[in-house]
Amino acid sequence: MSTTWSFILQLATLILVLGLIYRPLGDYMALVYTSKKDIRVERRFYRLIGVNSGSEQTWPVYLRSVLAFSAIGVGLVYLVQRIQEILPYSLGLPPVEQGLAWNTAISFVTNTNWQSYSPELTMGYTVQLIGLAVQNFVSAAVGIAIAIALIRGLAARKSTTIGNFWVDLTRGIVRILLPLSVVAAIILIIGGVIQNFSGFQHITTITGAAQTIPGGPVASQEAIKMLGTNGGGFFNANSAHPFENPSGWTNLFEIVLMLAIPFSLARTFGRMVKDHRQGYALVSVMGIIWIVSAALLTFLEASGSGTASQLAGGAMEGKETRFGIAGSTLFATSSTLTSTGAVNSMHDSFTSLGGGLAMVNMMLGEVAPGGVGSGLYGILIMAIVAVFVAGLMVGRTPEYLGKKIGAREVKLASIYILITPTLVLVGTALSFAIPAVQASVTGTSMANTGLHGYSEVLYAFTSAANNNGSAFAGLTASTPWFDTALGVAMLLGRFLPIVFVLALAGSFAAQDTIPTTAGTLPTHRPQFIGLLIGTVIIVSALTYLPVLALGPLAEGLK
Repeated sequence: MSTTWSFILQLATLILVLGLIYRPLGDYMALVYTSKKDIRVERRFYRLIGVNSGSEQTWPVYLRSVLAFSAIGVGLVYLVQRIQEILPYSLGLPPVEQGLAWNTAISFVTNTNWQSYSPELTMGYTVQLIGLAVQNFVSAAVGIAIAIALIRGLAARKSTTIGNFWVDLTRGIVRILLPLSVVAAIILIIGGVIQNFSGFQHITTITGAAQTIPGGPVASQEAIKMLGTNGGGFFNANSAHPFENPSGWTNLFEIVLMLAIPFSLARTFGRMVKDHRQGYALVSVMGIIWIVSAALLTFLEASGSGTASQLAGGAMEGKETRFGIAGSTLFATSSTLTSTGAVNSMHDSFTSLGGGLAMVNMMLGEVAPGGVGSGLYGILIMAIVAVFVAGLMVGRTPEYLGKKIGAREVKLASIYILITPTLVLVGTALSFAIPAVQASVTGTSMANTGLHGYSEVLYAFTSAANNNGSAFAGLTASTPWFDTALGVAMLLGRFLPIVFVLALAGSFAAQDTIPTTAGTLPTHRPQFIGLLIGTVIIVSALTYLPVLALGPLAEGLK
């Protein structure tokens, strides 16, 4: 089958499945966060931590709860790595080195899952389960909670509160992520993903050579890795490993898991603001960007230049033959347009423009559909900016869903948008501007010199600051500079935007709703969908075009 037909059939399958999921999952999540009733296990947990589930929090209190909970998470994940040697099922592995343990703890708490190590040779089963897998659940639940808080702010009228973080966190885990992960893990086991505690198995191959085969509880971690847009692999090869992703249909299933919650949250938004048309507008923007990006990346890889690529039917370097180009590009597009960062092919081996497009997907802010929760609140920020721009053009005070967008709201949205590019550009610049750091980067970390080596560093900071976690494999990031700098980028890239999102939620919640008039900009029609797509692209293009011109664009045009 040609790459074109393979791409069309797989894309159509994904659209069909996601379309079937969109309404029931979106409505269910809205019900979860609007219900006044707690189930028994939730009531017991609230008593344990001393939380009154009936009380709501102002946005500063909600924020302090998020930050305190996350800080404790960083400490616990760091601790279990450092005492790994004395834990059960450590597989004889030593404690994780201090700098790497710090970087990994921040990585998983921030939903980034950047891995500067080979997981099967570094982490025992206990660390993987009680450290990393637990954070896969809670970091995803935190993202959803922040999005729900912003929705509440837009839907509320003259309110001082935006919900209760501890209730939102608990419900996200117990009612959404945990049951869906159990079902997904069972399906993955049926598909051939391993689930055991066998450790390392020593075997003799048919040629008589000795080989060591790692095992582990992979399916359970793979399910939440994808469903929570986490992305950290149980094995170093991530979803290119046959134990994590055995076949073509499991590959499609894992793409569905990445996209299911982020796309469906648009439906949750529409239901909670009592206007499903608003949800359809957002999901249309997400879907259009996703489809166009996937088609363009597939074209770039299928038309790769060079004799070897032409004989192979496309740029097959770094790709699994069991997935082909279409299965690889659909996965890469979905992974970089969400905050997943999982890979079933090596982005470093993509064509220059193809690898650059994967980078651009992250630079768009990962809003198509984005990470679990973070994608929704990211595109809502862009919608606020788009409404403000439209208001300037027609000379009216901008408003969104009946809420005025004044100077305070515009400042908060603007700072939100500037945070990630600042981290990316400053981090990349410092890597080459400080002499001692430059010597380490060019002499130790960069496997390639020139334009591609520069792209590897730019990709690393883009991935870290956007909490994605994927990487150009040619970069050795387990150095003091990258452990520290990327850790800071992940930490600030996750929590600084959350500060401004919650501040916006509080600002909107305090307002009353403005009646719709003839001059109100409709935010559910095709014109607004086009305006929002343009805003997303233009904001990113103006910010990142100069650095892209120095890296992937220059390499591709060369």
